Amino acid sequence: MKHRLLGAASALALFAGAAQAEMVLHILHTNDVHSRIEQINGSDSTCNEEQAAANECFGGVARIASKVAELRDRILAEGGSVIVLDAGDQYQGSLFYTTYKGTEVVEFMNAIGYDAMAVGNHEFDDGPEGLAVLVDGVEFPVISSNIDVSKSNVLADKVVRHSVIELGDQKVGVVSALAMDTPETSSPGPNVTFQDDVESLKASVDELTAQGIDKIIALTHVGYLRDQQLAADVPGLDVVVGGHSHTLLGDMEGAEGAYPTLVAGPDGNDVPIVQAYAYGKYLGHLTVTFDDNGEVTALEGQPILLDASVPEDQAIAGRVTEMAEPILELREKVVAETDAPIDGDRANCRARECEMGNLVADAMLDRVRDQGVTIAIQNGGGLRASIDEGEVTMGEIYTVLPFQNTLATFQLNGGDIIAALENGASQHAEAGGRFAQVAGLKYTLDPSAGPGSRISDVMVQEDGAWVSIDEGQTYGVATNNYMRGGGDGYAVFAEKGQNAYDFGPDLAEVVAAYMSGMPEGYVPYLDGRITVK
Repeated sequence: MKHRLLGAASALALFAGAAQAEMVLHILHTNDVHSRIEQINGSDSTCNEEQAAANECFGGVARIASKVAELRDRILAEGGSVIVLDAGDQYQGSLFYTTYKGTEVVEFMNAIGYDAMAVGNHEFDDGPEGLAVLVDGVEFPVISSNIDVSKSNVLADKVVRHSVIELGDQKVGVVSALAMDTPETSSPGPNVTFQDDVESLKASVDELTAQGIDKIIALTHVGYLRDQQLAADVPGLDVVVGGHSHTLLGDMEGAEGAYPTLVAGPDGNDVPIVQAYAYGKYLGHLTVTFDDNGEVTALEGQPILLDASVPEDQAIAGRVTEMAEPILELREKVVAETDAPIDGDRANCRARECEMGNLVADAMLDRVRDQGVTIAIQNGGGLRASIDEGEVTMGEIYTVLPFQNTLATFQLNGGDIIAALENGASQHAEAGGRFAQVAGLKYTLDPSAGPGSRISDVMVQEDGAWVSIDEGQTYGVATNNYMRGGGDGYAVFAEKGQNAYDFGPDLAEVVAAYMSGMPEGYVPYLDGRITVK
């Protein structure tokens, strides 16, 4: 039996046929909200007052709550069943998380009424203790089938391997998997053991099936590509609700695949996979019809864009405003000092080595050097301000780096690094934002040369010495997630980068931590790493 997708005209028939079907289940889901408690703008950053007044904002927990409540009420009135799931990474990404460290997530997820959540890698950013804030506070299970927390004094018996959601006389099993490289991308610590995701999911499915549960959802935080592998390898899965890769699926422009994406499972059935981008901009809504034997007979759905046409829950919006007040104070927090102004002027940072480019690239490289990364590349257009001499506030750093870009790491060969630098030079005459500010790297730029030949004398550091880059050698590279995804023309990063991880800490926090580690003050400088003929 193969799943069949319903056309748009079949939505009403889905409800009309509910009496004949064993169960019509509506799955509402979010993933990778990343602390976007407040509304966001089109760049996924916090929406300002001017943008809000122009109705240019999306998401925010008050809007998620409103849409979930509206859909839940309608679905139940029409005789359907509904569950609300989150596929992980509620933590990390805004000053709300910096300020409240998970208590804000607990409050708002409980208010929205989630039924289950997968552990995301960023839930470990403050160690097991950070995840404990979540699991101790929420009123629903937080699950992961492939981590063993039995040796953790703060998590033992609190993160469950799977869960069962009861909906009237029906039961839905939920299993989960967390990305296996989480120890490299976050801080789970030595007492959290990671196990094979496929085998762990199989074991949880078998255990639930032995209990007579024939409707099983995998709620995962492994990424879209890995979800497709899991769907193909793990018997007994009816649906995969994913996160981690921030993937937009659906009929809209920019989507990476169909919603749902169907993958042939080992049972012979097609397994639907869904994900709903990130940052609370969309609410996923998948409708699944099960027959009396627990077999999926119909699927229908699309992510819902939570734009200004969706009203906010006023009580929650008021609470968000109240909680934002201390954040205004945090923006005034002094995190470092600088001995001189740090030049981040647009005209300089998009054309030549600039002091702000050196600071940000150095900070990026310093953060991940122990991961084997030796090169950092930052687009000059991502640097939006200078910093005055004297005390440096967190607000100033966020003004320099306002996009909430995250630190991304990957591997790239030397030839492709040169190609990336050529891209950075390709709009030099127009002061394009793609101009490459660098660390761990030196290069010469000839703006008068033709396309593909503007870059020369590319050098890298090896054992403290500068040597010519080897076009065939693989290097560890740090950049921001925008560039790593192909932004500013850096398609080579997206197409050729290997072992990529795009969701590290916010660049502003990376720079703040780097500067705060210099108690005698930061000294801005130029050192000739970029030569312009």
